[in-house]
Amino acid sequence: MKDIISLFFAYARTGLKTRFQYKLDSVISTFAVFFREAAGIIAMYLALLKFDTINNWNIDELLFLFSLIFITYGIFIVFFMALRDFSDWIKHGVFDRVMLRPRGLLTQLVLCGADWLAAFGHGTLGIILFIISANRVGIEWNFGMAVYYIVVVISGVLIQGAVFLFFSAISFYVVETNSLKEIFYWNMRKFAIYPLSIYNKFIQSILIFVVPFAFVNYFPAQFFLRKADMAAYPEWMMYISPIVGVGLYALAYAFWRFSLRYYKSAGN
Repeated sequence: MKDIISLFFAYARTGLKTRFQYKLDSVISTFAVFFREAAGIIAMYLALLKFDTINNWNIDELLFLFSLIFITYGIFIVFFMALRDFSDWIKHGVFDRVMLRPRGLLTQLVLCGADWLAAFGHGTLGIILFIISANRVGIEWNFGMAVYYIVVVISGVLIQGAVFLFFSAISFYVVETNSLKEIFYWNMRKFAIYPLSIYNKFIQSILIFVVPFAFVNYFPAQFFLRKADMAAYPEWMMYISPIVGVGLYALAYAFWRFSLRYYKSAGN
């Protein structure tokens, strides 16, 4: 474990030096990510000046919901960026180089691919949204609530990591998976930033059972906020995000291990 931690920090130092070789460009890129994502929040805020609520979720409650998406993605991109772009690693023969190193394949992918600029942009926005909303939504914070919040953040990271681990395993069969990621992750993520209850049953089912973004932010947020629209779902769904995160990641890992035997180099 000590060796893995040392390796992570070695990769982190190298990654930061690479990213900040051109300091001004790096700073501008980080702010570009921040303001690109913030633009959607600003648009939603301006809309709510006229409509007040979305399905009885006010602006502060929506900001709390959004914060979970951005914080979890900011952490996710530190550890799972290589999985996000894994089809490119196969197409360009980079994965062949990974296979020759004396470390576990998935360990290397988790440790070496951090996108620090995106992490800073998304993570900073998520933290700002959390700070703005956390004390304005009626949550009585105590030690237990704080611990559960940390647990659901970790769970949200694992859920998103599991989704991309599935895509990475599929890349062993078809190589190119960008279209699948666009449909099943990026488009679903756009739906997930709003309350699950505003969508029809088909979209709700996808966000619960197919790409379970509902357990990244909606059901964890319901644990803290107890909104009336939670009555449409079983109450236990508010509590199982940690189980979903660990279970889904374990399932994705098993699929990865099974699919790895079918890998064939695409060359470079």
